[in-house]
Amino acid sequence: MSTPAHAPWPAVFPRSFRKTYPRAVRGEKAWIYDEQGRRYLDLAGSAAVSLLGHGDGEIARAMAEQLAKLEFTHTSAFLTPVAEEFARELLEFAGAPFRGGAVYFTSGGSEAVETALKLARQYQVERGHPERFQIISRRQSYHGATLGAMAVSGNRRRRAIYAPMLREFPQINTPYCYRCAYGCANCASAYAGELEQAIAETRGQAAAFICEPVSGATLGAAVPPGGYFQQIRRICGAHGLLWIADEVMTGCGRTGRNFAWEHWQTSPDIIVAGKGLAAGYAPLGAVIAAPHVVEAIAAGSGSFLHGFTYNAHPVSVAAGRAVLRRIQEMQLVAAADSGRSGSLAGEFASELETLRECQSVGDVRGIGLLRGVEFVADRQSKAPAKPGFAARLGEAAQRRGVLVYPMQGCLDGDRGEHLLLAPPAVLTKDEIGHGIAQLRQAVLEVEKGE
Repeated sequence: MSTPAHAPWPAVFPRSFRKTYPRAVRGEKAWIYDEQGRRYLDLAGSAAVSLLGHGDGEIARAMAEQLAKLEFTHTSAFLTPVAEEFARELLEFAGAPFRGGAVYFTSGGSEAVETALKLARQYQVERGHPERFQIISRRQSYHGATLGAMAVSGNRRRRAIYAPMLREFPQINTPYCYRCAYGCANCASAYAGELEQAIAETRGQAAAFICEPVSGATLGAAVPPGGYFQQIRRICGAHGLLWIADEVMTGCGRTGRNFAWEHWQTSPDIIVAGKGLAAGYAPLGAVIAAPHVVEAIAAGSGSFLHGFTYNAHPVSVAAGRAVLRRIQEMQLVAAADSGRSGSLAGEFASELETLRECQSVGDVRGIGLLRGVEFVADRQSKAPAKPGFAARLGEAAQRRGVLVYPMQGCLDGDRGEHLLLAPPAVLTKDEIGHGIAQLRQAVLEVEKGE
């Protein structure tokens, strides 16, 4: 069958054939510019990727220097100094529980989740438990777009069409204070207790538990109750499971800590990082494994049965190393700490609270520079806004020069409308005020259209 010379669609496969996209040509700090010269304030951080903003020359120079020296070598034949140096720095950044561990670099978050799942399985086999293969996860979660990552994801909309291709594992509820399944009555213990029950139901076959410390796009920055993760840690340890913290969205300073699990004074066995790891300057993800996880394989078979052509790509890890250096130099983790007096994140959270004046806003939640706004048709009953509300709001905001991340399904996987906001930590106070004012006007516009 012949292909037309000029097809009625773009040459680049778009996210949607029903939408017309402006062409982005330049970025500067918190702004993106299209080819028409129009600029957009990036309150989404380009899907929670950009913590330090766009157009950082120091990162570009670090990448160019590595590119001039060595653009690529395969990890089956060589290690590279830049990957080793960045791995050591990342282990230090991850804190005491990971010192002496090891880092496996990938090309992004989905690949990193795949890697972590395989690592957890091989860990159990190396320790003499080949019967352990099941990965317990949470409903209303999202861990990536590959089949393995999707199998442990709880985003019903994204996985439904592929369900016949996915391996099914047990899932438990995600703590969600606005619509708490337990009415906020000792809910930390109740939610954690679901994990213990799920482990029992696997009859000794559970290998790991994976979760986002703070929910990402699917639930819009739902923060767990105090004590929840301390109990998760205890349960995983008592039953021999590895706890995998998916920090693809929440890591690398986004919530005002190096990694979000630090808010709860406990630690996972494996961290999955991505997005903010290279802040959009290159495709990069990582699996950060604690020493006991690495030791099981190093002292066992001696070989992790896994690999990608581009894992630990020299230019990508050079970008990640430069990003980490800039995050530390610019003190962006502190800037993203909403609990710190006078912080950028505190200012952003305060301004965002003013959206509660809009009749459709049911909840404003989150931590640091990861925030969610949920929309309802009725505040008292919490009935969800009509389907498509968030998408229309995203379009209205973009027309006003503000980028947000609209999502659906927070109520039950199908119903529920919300935005995720994850701006760069380089916003100014004036930009925050401008961005929230334009977002408020967009909300009012969509309310009026309802």
